[in-house]
This record gives sequence, structure tokens and C-alpha cells, in this order.
Amino acid sequence: MSELTREQAHQSAQALKTELGKVIVGQDAVVDEILLAIAANGHALLEGVPGLAKTLLISTLAATVRLSFSRIQFTPDLMPADITGTEVIREDKANGARELVFLPGPVFASVILADEINRTPPKTQAALLEAMQERQVTTGGQRRKLPNPFFVLATQNPIEQEGTYSLPEAQLDRFLIKITVGYPSEEEELQVILRTTGNRVQEPDQVMDAEQLLALQRLVRETPAAEGVVRYALALVRSTRPLGEGGHRELAPLLRWGAGPRAGTALILCAKGRATLAGRGYVTLDDVRRVAKPVLRHRIQPSYEAEAQGLGADAIVDKLIALVELPTSDLERDPAVAGVMARNGG
Repeated sequence: MSELTREQAHQSAQALKTELGKVIVGQDAVVDEILLAIAANGHALLEGVPGLAKTLLISTLAATVRLSFSRIQFTPDLMPADITGTEVIREDKANGARELVFLPGPVFASVILADEINRTPPKTQAALLEAMQERQVTTGGQRRKLPNPFFVLATQNPIEQEGTYSLPEAQLDRFLIKITVGYPSEEEELQVILRTTGNRVQEPDQVMDAEQLLALQRLVRETPAAEGVVRYALALVRSTRPLGEGGHRELAPLLRWGAGPRAGTALILCAKGRATLAGRGYVTLDDVRRVAKPVLRHRIQPSYEAEAQGLGADAIVDKLIALVELPTSDLERDPAVAGVMARNGG
């Protein structure tokens, strides 16, 4: 079982970004957030209009980390067995004996690209839910383990509504983070055109294997988060809820519902992942703030009042960060946090 130092974790993250940069132009924030999800051993949902290289980014990532890769193109006629696999009857030509044999579906890979996941009906979406949460599938009454590591990186198009099926909140919550993929800058778009219309094709090198990736995930889990940092993450999550459940008075009118308990766990895991990929051995309050949008944007629902004001989920998270402060008493309870804040200007 190999182990990584924090410096090696940082170097590996930089190497991955370098290799991805051979194929992907720009999208630095998107790349950082995908690496964050993988380091924290979680699934990611990428949302953006067509042509922003979401699919190319995920397939390139799979090539750089030396993991098995499957792409599932979700369509309205896709059935659950098309994802999980099915049992078929196989006949032994020598003696005529027949037996049931399981043929694994595309979900039996380490990196799954669930392309346009909102184009398939809920029944098929639900087949992916067990795989994401339990990291296993049940077919023919048998539970079958999925590879380790295992990531689902799903894409969806936010502008097309015809023939789409919105993901239910219970399934959205299974994604550790939701990544918004925006348009490139003018210079980046120029580079995209030049790359995609020429003969030169750059191939990324493999910089990590499964064992190293698992070591990185263990290192993330081992990164300490002081009690004050955890309390701050908890305060952010609880402030999104109704007033009777700990919600913030100024935020309550802007939200139909708030984040559940899984959001607090995701905040801390992602904050640990951010610290680890930066080569640090501790989590700061700024780490929590920086991961708040990808962790919370799909776990809160703006109210009609917020929509009337033109406030989306990201704008509400900005307000949340501005309004919620960690009480001084919590900092004093954990001197390590005060020291970390002092070093980071918090």
C-alpha cells in the first residue's frame, strides 16, 4: 500500500493540471473542482451549454490517471440493465449444458462519464443512484461490487427542456459538488479554434495510477480540521434552513429549502481536499468558503422572491458567506483555529 506526502500530493495535482492543459484550453476553475471531487472520493455534476468540452475534459482526465473509463450516453430509451449489466443464458456446446452468466454493464469502470444524464427517465437515473451511493449494483438478486476507486462525472445541459427529466433532489444530493462550466474568454476561444482546426494533436501522459489515487484519498481523510472550522461549516449549512431549524433571518425569505446534513460533510471533505492538493496539512476557514458554491449550489433552492430579485443559488451562497460569522467563543475554544486564521489573514 503506497503512501503520499503532502508535497507529493501537491506535485501530483500540478502534474494532472499540466497534462489536462495539453488538451483543454482554460477552464482552470473547472479543472480544480473536478480534481477536488476525485481527491475527496466524491461524484461531480457538470452543467454547461454544449461545446464547452465537458465530455473531453472527463475522458482526458481518465487517461491521465490510468483508470478504466466508460462513457454512458443517456437517452430517453436507455434501460437500467443497459447501465448495470444483465444475465444471459450461455450454452456449453460440448455437453449442451446451460447456465446464467452475468455480462457487466458500462458502470463497471473506475471513471464513469454519464453524458447528458437529464435526458433519461427517472427509472434509469435511479439505476445509477445505487452505484453512486453504495458503490455496488444489484442484479439477479446478487450484489456486485464496483471497482475502487469509482467516480461518476455527469454532465447536463441547462438550456434544453424538451425531452429532459430533471434530477430529483435526492439524487442531486449524491453528487459531492456541482460544477458550472462557463464560456471561455476571447483568447481561450481563439486557442480552441486553432487547436481543433489543425493537424497537431497532443496526447496527455499518465501521471497517476489507482494505487496513488487511493493514497491521495487517504491523505485527504487524514488532514485535520479543527473544531472551529467544522463549526463554521455547520453554521453555513444550518443558516440555509427555515428559521425554526437554525436558519438566518435575512436568508430565510430567499430559500424554499436549505441544505441537509450531507452538505456539512461535503463542505469539510472538500475543504480537506483543497488543503491537501495545496500541500497544506491543515484546513482553514478560507478553504470552506472557497468550496461553498460547488458544494451548496445544488443543495439549496431559491424562492420565488429570490428569483424575482434575480438571485440564483450562487448569489445566495455569496450572501450566506457574507452574513455568517464564526462566533469568537468558538475560536477561543480551539486555539489552533485562531492560529490558522492569523496565518491566513482570516
